[in-house]
Amino acid sequence: MFVQAVLPVKDESHFAAVKASLEPLFTSGNVTGFLKRVQRSKLRVRDFEGLLRRGLLGAATIEAYQALGDSDRGQARELYLSLVEKVTPELRGRFLKVYAYY
Repeated sequence: MFVQAVLPVKDESHFAAVKASLEPLFTSGNVTGFLKRVQRSKLRVRDFEGLLRRGLLGAATIEAYQALGDSDRGQARELYLSLVEKVTPELRGRFLKVYAYY
């Protein structure tokens, strides 16, 4: 069985800022609006860097993410992708184009 390695976060304050700005995007009241914005941008929801460059993840996220080191950036991307995968199947079906791999 796969067990993900636990790596310590080196820059706690900036990582916490990234986490604090990403988690509200995926609350039940905000996720539909976020997915609509992703759909209008014609990007895929798993394209973290593209969404970040377009400002869809928030200006505070951009600044905090850029201040992180490489390993912390990887953990921030993993956090984002884990949130993306927790979206309900009904919403994932409704926004199939942003979730598709083509």
